[in-house]
Amino acid sequence: MLKQISSLRDSVFFRLHGFAAAAKNKLNDDSGVGVIEVILILLVLVGLVIIFKNQITALARNIFSNINSQAGGI
Repeated sequence: MLKQISSLRDSVFFRLHGFAAAAKNKLNDDSGVGVIEVILILLVLVGLVIIFKNQITALARNIFSNINSQAGGI
């Protein structure tokens, strides 16, 4: 009877130890961090475009009008 209890206790201990090790490995896993960083950078860029939409549009129009006026002289 004592052997069975001891064996059961050891089995539970090793399972819990394995579960704790797996949980620790999962918490230390940073394989998806690069994807999150790219998504955050894209969100910031989209936000900046939305905020400065009018200024960007005016700048693009100015640049293309200068290109068209100077291209006509060639």
